This record gives sequence, C-alpha cells and structure tokens, in this order.
Amino acid sequence: MSVTVQEVLRQLQAFAPPELACAWDNVGLLVDAGAPVDGVLTALDITPAVVREAAASGCTLIVSHHPVIFDALKRIAADDVPALLLQNGISAICMHTNLDAAEGGVNDLLADTLGIAREGRRAFADGCGRIGAVPPTTVEALARHCAATLHSGVKYVASPRPVACLAEVSGAGGSYLQQAIDEGADCLVTGEGAHHIALLAQQKGVGLIVAGHWGTEHAIADVLAARLAAAFPQLAVRHAAADTDPYTYL
Repeated sequence: MSVTVQEVLRQLQAFAPPELACAWDNVGLLVDAGAPVDGVLTALDITPAVVREAAASGCTLIVSHHPVIFDALKRIAADDVPALLLQNGISAICMHTNLDAAEGGVNDLLADTLGIAREGRRAFADGCGRIGAVPPTTVEALARHCAATLHSGVKYVASPRPVACLAEVSGAGGSYLQQAIDEGADCLVTGEGAHHIALLAQQKGVGLIVAGHWGTEHAIADVLAARLAAAFPQLAVRHAAADTDPYTYL
C-alpha cells in the first residue's frame, strides 16, 4: 500500500508541531506534486543538486529544515527550485523553527553535541535555543570541539572566563547574545553572528563561538531520515548526498 504525502506530514508534525514555529516562518507542505511517496530524501536545504538527486533515485518527496519557499513569490522561472520540484513530480515538506524548538529537534541535538546537561537544560531564544550547565571548560576548547564535531568553519571571541553555563542557538542566532548573558551564560555557540555581536561579546567578557549555519544544523537531516525510516519501513529514506555546506574553507 502506497504512502501519501499527508501521512508523512502527519508523522513529522507529531514530532515538530507547526504551532511551535515563529509567526514569520513558513513551514509544512510547501510544494505538493500530487503524487504518492515512493522514496524520501532529507536535507538541510533543497537545492537544484538535491532535486536532481531525488529525481535520479526515484524519490518523490524531500523533507528539509529550511523552507524552499520563504518570501512571497512574485515571479517564478523554470530553473527555480519550486519549479524544478514540480517538473520532476517531487513534493517538499519543510520543518523550520518548529523543528528548532521541538523536543529532540535541531537545538536539543546541538545541545547534546556540545555537552549541555539534559538535567536543568532549558529553552531560550524564543524557544529555539537551549541553555544549561556544561563541565567547566574554556571557550577555546569548546571552539575546537565544534570544529571537530560540526565539520564547518569555526571562529570565536576568546574570554578568560571559564565556561560552566553554555547557551546555543543553531543557525543565525547571534542576536540572542545579550539574552544569553542576561540568563547567566558564559558563552554562546551559534551558526552566524554579526560584527557588532562579536564586539558585544568582547565588551562583556563572554565567549562567542560562530560555528557555521550549516555546521550547527545539518545533522538534523540524519535524525529526520531515521525517524521516517522507522515510521515507514516500506520506503527508502536517506539524507541526500548533495546536501553539503555551500562554503569552502581555507
């Protein structure tokens, strides 16, 4: 018996309810090709390369973290990703800030990677980030840990302060530095941070680690693939090989 896109959507929404999403976000079934699900690719981003991979492998659904349609569309061309999806009969489900905030989602996964204790861990940054205790360490040691585990370019603002309380926000979370400071964090780990945020960290004497947007989020595609494979054993489900960091690092 074939699997429908709506069945997969219900499974995903049970994991990351859409009401967890920020008001400005766009989540859910964003491209509906009207076909049953013959296979699923998961990805951080739906790029033309990911669409080509799905088409070549017979996958008719892509599940991503970042929305394939975000701002209002006023024009669409044949080589735009939503058009490529429809041309190839591929639907797209996108789970963005609801998956950031969900229990076991993007930020719990990142918090586990960073060693933030589950006991006493709490949400911050509009529910998307996490803050809690870590075994005492240094900003430099944490930055090296990020480089070794997140596989992305890492830069940091050093601080002489030992790190015992760590905050993290995946993706573009640098703007939450002041909130992290106010909540007692000694360091913030995020994917992106503007120059003035680095200056603020330096001024306040706290650590800031900028570990790459892709680096802080891409592992969720493996979690999505594992959950869907368990829920729908009749389907071939995997993380897209073409889902790679757009940056090249020196």
